[in-house]
Amino acid sequence: MLKNLTIVGFLLFSIVGFSQQNFKKTLKLMGSRFDITVVANSETEGNQYINTAVSEITRIEKIISSWDSNSETSEINRNAGIKPVKVSEELFNLIERALAISKLTNGAFDISYASMDRIWKYDGSMEQMPSEETIKASVSKVGYENIILDKEEHSVVLKLKGMKIGFGAIGKGYAADKAKALLINKGVKAGIINASGDLNAWGTQANGKDWMVAITNPLNKEKAFSWLPVVNSAVVTSGNYEKFVRFNGIRYSHIIDPRTGYPSTGIISVSIFTSNAEFADAISTSIFVMGVDTGLNFINQLKGVECIIVDENNKVHTSKKIKLENPN
Repeated sequence: MLKNLTIVGFLLFSIVGFSQQNFKKTLKLMGSRFDITVVANSETEGNQYINTAVSEITRIEKIISSWDSNSETSEINRNAGIKPVKVSEELFNLIERALAISKLTNGAFDISYASMDRIWKYDGSMEQMPSEETIKASVSKVGYENIILDKEEHSVVLKLKGMKIGFGAIGKGYAADKAKALLINKGVKAGIINASGDLNAWGTQANGKDWMVAITNPLNKEKAFSWLPVVNSAVVTSGNYEKFVRFNGIRYSHIIDPRTGYPSTGIISVSIFTSNAEFADAISTSIFVMGVDTGLNFINQLKGVECIIVDENNKVHTSKKIKLENPN
C-alpha cells in the first residue's frame, strides 16, 4: 500500500538552552522505508536508541512475515485445512485483535486477504475487467470467519485448504507501536517511528515544540492541505492514487474489498488519527472499501478516532473533530 505522509522534524545541533537533540535514521525494514527519530543527549545515545528500535522491528518481522518460511505465520499458512498450529502469545493476540477489527468493520478488513487470487493487474496490461465469475472465485478462500483460535492451546487453524493470512495491512503499524513502547520503557522521552506512513509519536521535539504532520495533496505531493500536531498519538495515511485501472469511466484502485473481490472506488487518500498505529493501519484500509459516506459515519461512531479523506475529485472530507489549518 502506498503511503503519503510528510513528517516535520528539525535537527537541532546548536540551539542554546537545549541539551537534548533530535537524531534520525532512515532504514529499509520489513521491505519498507522506516524513519526513526529520537530525542537524546548525544549522538551515541541516539544511535543506541535507534538500534534498539531496529532490533525490535526485525524481531517482529520474523514472527509475522509470510515471506519468511521459518516464521510462525508461514507455519500457520502451510497447515491451512490440515491442523492447528500452536503459536506465541504475541502472535495469537495480534490475530485475535485483527479478527476483532474484522468484526467491527463487517469484513472490510480481513487478514485472510492473502488468500485472494491476484486477478487485477495495475501494470497497464489489463484491457478489460475480469468476469463476475472470476472475481467471485478470487475471494472464495477469503473469510476471517474461517480463522479459528483456541485460547487454551494458543493455537490457530485456517479451515480451508490453500487459505492464507498476511499482515501487510497491519504489520508495520504494529511494529511502530512496539518500537515506541520499547523505547519509552528504555527511558526515551520523545520520538517518532514512521513506518512508510504508519506513524507513532510521543513527547515533543528537542526544542519543546510538537511534532507536526503535513497532510499532503495526493495529486501534488509538494502541496499540503494542512499541518496538524501529533501529540502522543498515531497517524496513518494510506493512498491509492498511483495504482489503479479505469473501465467504463470508473476508477478501480489496488485496494480490494476482501468480501467481494472488487477494487475500492471513490477515494484516493485516507489519514487516520488515533492512539496506536496498528489500529489506525487497519482502519485506513477499511475506509477505502467502505467509501466516503459510510467511512465517515463509521469513524464518527468510534471514540478517539478521527480521519481525513480525499476523494477522487480531490475534495477533502473530515470527521467531526478534525479542524484543518491552511498551511498558507
